[in-house]
Amino acid sequence: MTVTSMPQPTLPAQQVPGAAEEVILGVDTHKDIHVAAVITTLGASLAHQEFPTTAVGYRQLLSWGRSFGVLHRAGVECTGSFGTALTRVLRREGIDVVEINQPDRATRRKRGKTDAIDADAAARAVLSGRATTVPKSADGPVEDMRVLRLAKESAVKARTQALNQLKAVLMSIDPDLRELLTGLSNPALVATCAALDVDDRGEAVFTMRLLARRVQHLSDEVKELTRRTTRAVRACRPQMLDLVGVGPDSAAVLLIAAGDNPDRITDEASFAALCGVSPVEQSSGKTQRRRLNRGGNRQANAALYRVVMTRIRWDERTQKYLERRTAEGMSKREIIRCLKRYVARELYRHTQPLAASQPPSAA
Repeated sequence: MTVTSMPQPTLPAQQVPGAAEEVILGVDTHKDIHVAAVITTLGASLAHQEFPTTAVGYRQLLSWGRSFGVLHRAGVECTGSFGTALTRVLRREGIDVVEINQPDRATRRKRGKTDAIDADAAARAVLSGRATTVPKSADGPVEDMRVLRLAKESAVKARTQALNQLKAVLMSIDPDLRELLTGLSNPALVATCAALDVDDRGEAVFTMRLLARRVQHLSDEVKELTRRTTRAVRACRPQMLDLVGVGPDSAAVLLIAAGDNPDRITDEASFAALCGVSPVEQSSGKTQRRRLNRGGNRQANAALYRVVMTRIRWDERTQKYLERRTAEGMSKREIIRCLKRYVARELYRHTQPLAASQPPSAA
């Protein structure tokens, strides 16, 4: 005897049994549209629908999701990019938002790939407890640091490119002028080329002056962005800049990794894993070992590396640790990995709000 499973029709809101029961929302986000799906707490799929990525579309999505029952939880993909605005709307309405990663590839091969399937998978990840990450709120001073650093990185990259182009053009100009400029340092070369008289000296000299002035303009941008970033860090977490080896850029990177709601990181071990400095177990059978963590936020990992290298050069306590570990037979690379883990433990306390990071005063 063969039993055929018939597809279940999508029921309108007024026909859904137990409409007052809790439902879970899943959203697959894109630039122009979001695809939402609703399931019950028993895992039954109720409906899915597309909504535009506008203020009206977000309100329609929220009203549509609530029409199926009580909505307390939602799984949203790409909460740091396409889903940022929707995440803010949902959180303002008192809905717990969970960040959803890309669906498992094995599951995707079995079920196929559509936006509706991804939205349904997002809701089921929340229901099963597989997804538990609280997204960044992106609504405070740390978000300001993020956009400032974004602009600074592009300005530094463009300045380096312009300087390299200037030196490339330098090789093709008149030998007398080339010999005059070749021995100059980068700041002197830029200043000299920016003041060149280009009358009747050819397009190469004109291009050099143009590139030099571009470098100067980008340098001014970098300085202004650095000042604003420093001011933002001092206003948000001034205690971080008092630590040895922690400058405004490194502090901003670590605060950006933690987000405007650092309480979403449960403890210092979670922060270390977020920065990619926690060792990862790789044991099997009789072999018990750990390997290097190559995941996490790589910019935060690089910031911890800069802090460690600065302390190795200037901090007496770190230098003594390096000497002791070297005497025990550890290589410098292994020692640096240990130091990065210790620095992450120290800095975790300073990424928290000032009142929470200060130890209670003695009575």
